[in-house]
Amino acid sequence: MLNWFLLRARHLFWKAFIVNDSLSEKLAVATTLSPSQLIARDAALRLSLVAGIGPRIYQHLLDHFGSAEKVLSAAPAQLREVEGVGAKVAGAIALACQQVDIEPQLQICLEHNISILVKGSEQYPERLTEIYDPPNVLFMQGNIVIADSVAIAIVGTRHASSYGIKTAERLARGLSMAGFTIVSGLARGIDSAAHRGALAVGGRTIAVFGSGLLNIYPPEHAELAAEIANQGALVSEYLPHQAPKSGAFPQRNRIITGLSLGVIVVEAADRSGALISARLANEQGREVFAVPGRIDSRTSRGCHALIRDGAKLVESVDDVLDELGPLASPATIDSDHTIRHPAELKLTEQETQILQHIETEPTAVDTIIQESGLPASRVLSTVSVLEIRRLIRRVSGNKLIRV
Repeated sequence: MLNWFLLRARHLFWKAFIVNDSLSEKLAVATTLSPSQLIARDAALRLSLVAGIGPRIYQHLLDHFGSAEKVLSAAPAQLREVEGVGAKVAGAIALACQQVDIEPQLQICLEHNISILVKGSEQYPERLTEIYDPPNVLFMQGNIVIADSVAIAIVGTRHASSYGIKTAERLARGLSMAGFTIVSGLARGIDSAAHRGALAVGGRTIAVFGSGLLNIYPPEHAELAAEIANQGALVSEYLPHQAPKSGAFPQRNRIITGLSLGVIVVEAADRSGALISARLANEQGREVFAVPGRIDSRTSRGCHALIRDGAKLVESVDDVLDELGPLASPATIDSDHTIRHPAELKLTEQETQILQHIETEPTAVDTIIQESGLPASRVLSTVSVLEIRRLIRRVSGNKLIRV
């Protein structure tokens, strides 16, 4: 009887993909995914929709079986060997191919140009995989590019003062011009000001939703959301038509900080959701920054508390660039520009050019002069500046190494 059940489950699993053949072909054209990638994506989506499976259990299942397809074809007894999976969840997974219909969601995504990003795929943001509980599946309008790995979050109260709005816009503009992608939550107040600041100077910005992408909240930001999709991305872990729920907004904050190198809090009351973002950023190993405000303003209390607890006080873009340490891995800004430290974004064109010729292995000064094509005197003076900024160090009399 058990063997029949397993055979039947596997039959239904593969039948699910055959039934949706025409839709899969359309999605293949729309997303440029191969047939095998589409199967993997659809399996991941189906598994993520099984009741009782959150990010942690999902990851335990993948660690045990290797892929969502193998999870869905596993026997209940095998599933129960996984940490956190009881009889109820194991039974739901075993019946997922029969009872979880993903075709309506795939059709909605196709009609509204929504991409589905699965954890572990090439399209999934690499920086987000560093956090403890990354979402299993992300829905996205717009696009995320390699340069978005150098991102900073700007968040704060929905009840912002004119000072807070101006400060958020100013920081977003400056950081965008320096090469950062601005990440925020599309909320009223500080969040929307940060997005607008980035858009104003042609910078990239990412908005993370606490609802589905087709249920924009607040609704008056629909036009702003469209601008962001054209100049960055809209991202959500919720199904496209999911309505906003109060508990979803603190949950989405881990994605805002997870996509970023650090978070800047601009105006926050004692119990502001922005303070949740700051706590999450700290837990994720991200930098925490705070903008000081008036001592008699309620929305300054949260920022002042963060500063007292060790957050970096921010008055300008330079405060952010000076505090951020070396990146865990090099970030590609464009086709011929790679950075290892956010402070490199402040360099002049000549400083950047010379730095690109210094390797992580000892590089002779004569080699730098030859490859850069610049006069020796100019190279030597620029090397001195890079040493002062601690972006390179001397390992011998005439050899340098990039930090």
